[in-house]
Amino acid sequence: MVEGATVMSPGDHQVRMEFAYAGGGLGKGGKVTLYLDGKKDGEGDIGATLAMIFSADDGCDVGKDGGSAISPDYKAGKNAFNGKVKGVQISIAEDDGKHVVDPADAIRMAMARQ
Repeated sequence: MVEGATVMSPGDHQVRMEFAYAGGGLGKGGKVTLYLDGKKDGEGDIGATLAMIFSADDGCDVGKDGGSAISPDYKAGKNAFNGKVKGVQISIAEDDGKHVVDPADAIRMAMARQ
């Protein structure tokens, strides 16, 4: 788990997370860097990512984690942000494409779960 060092004060803030994929195939980890109001506020390593299979109830939630709790600090289903999220931006930089799933592999994985 990667956490920022600063406890945010009330008011408007910009929160940003950058993920630098380690590469070397599917499901590998990388480095997370957290920013608060444009200043670096934390960083750490993530050991692995999900390669192809995701839970049906864990998606890309904003302001609340509707599936499994992301941290033991929060209870599943009772973790809604009590402020207002004014916007979300997802940006994917150009990369080497090594994370792209081969369509034949995707079909094989889907059929294995039948």
